[in-house]
Amino acid sequence: MTDRSTATLTPAASLRSLAVAPRQVLCGHQAIRQAGEAIARLGQRPLLVGGDHSLPLVQPELEVALASLSQRFTVANYRPDCSENTLAALHDAARASQADCIIGTGGGKSLDAAKLLAHQLQRPVVTLPTSAATCAGWTALSNIYSDAGAFQYDVALAGCPDLLVLDYDLIATAPRRTLVAGIGDAIAKWYEASVSSGNATATLIISAVQQARVLRDLLFQKSAAALDNPGGDDWREVVDACALLAGAIGGLGGAQCRTVAAHAVHNGLTHLPAAHGILHGEKVAYGILVQLRLEEIVQGNQLAIAAREQLLKFYAEIGLPQTLADLGLATVAIADLQHAAAIACQPESDIHHLPFAVTPELLLAAMVSTTAFHPLPAAAHRAMLEA
Repeated sequence: MTDRSTATLTPAASLRSLAVAPRQVLCGHQAIRQAGEAIARLGQRPLLVGGDHSLPLVQPELEVALASLSQRFTVANYRPDCSENTLAALHDAARASQADCIIGTGGGKSLDAAKLLAHQLQRPVVTLPTSAATCAGWTALSNIYSDAGAFQYDVALAGCPDLLVLDYDLIATAPRRTLVAGIGDAIAKWYEASVSSGNATATLIISAVQQARVLRDLLFQKSAAALDNPGGDDWREVVDACALLAGAIGGLGGAQCRTVAAHAVHNGLTHLPAAHGILHGEKVAYGILVQLRLEEIVQGNQLAIAAREQLLKFYAEIGLPQTLADLGLATVAIADLQHAAAIACQPESDIHHLPFAVTPELLLAAMVSTTAFHPLPAAAHRAMLEA
């Protein structure tokens, strides 16, 4: 029998903390109207955080959901961005309304703002995404931007949302472009996690990486049909894949299933004013091509070449960007692109999870050649690595 008083304890540093999933997920048609009791269990004075587009869409539905429970909520706009200044203003709104629960609605930045506010106030949080453009409604992470929309840093949260409500009727009102962007963001899970996980042998990490592959294959098979038939079976499966499964993969894999070059390129591009109208998933999808091009340039990786060929065909089929020109950045000055590449290569950047060194010069070469299938001249390659 073990003597508990003398047993050796596992050091705290060896513990893993995984925020795998929301406590509850409600998904279906008219899901918001059926979520009243679940929301009421989390708080009696919710603060609804959203944007100019999402608030008018969700507010009437939420009023119906809470009407029979005699609950009232107050409303706060997260604009101009999910920034430190916005968070300060949201803190003021939460204090003024004595909010005991936070509800976030809208796209990724609005949901990130609501989640981070709830994290800082130690309040329950509900996420009501208005599109399937990201998996932000699921994850225990918030990205912080400047007021002008330039990525600054991310914050790991204590847990996933307490409640995620995925309302298919609401998601169906979003523009087609948002689901296309969501597909681009979700498919990156495979290309990044398969690299960042390295030679990991832990069961959950292996499971997460394999689920990322399943996610990729599902999107290859069903995205075109889903986009052609909004509201149909394939559409619902792709929406679930982008908004739910993509988040679950990150939860299972934890820190070893990280973002790599695709999201680093996204972060760099957010520092270009000309890129602010481009959706998150569009920049990430382009970033996958950049990552694969880097693997080809540096390693001569034939699998990366084949993967890029496959993605270019898929992108053409559903309308994801393949080049800077497709992103609307064809006329951006080279100095601005160099600045974006330098941001993406900062010491703390996720691009350094690649198994080789990446310089801004090398990254820029990949950024301008995402559809090319030829090696860099050896002398140019050496110069970039030595710069």
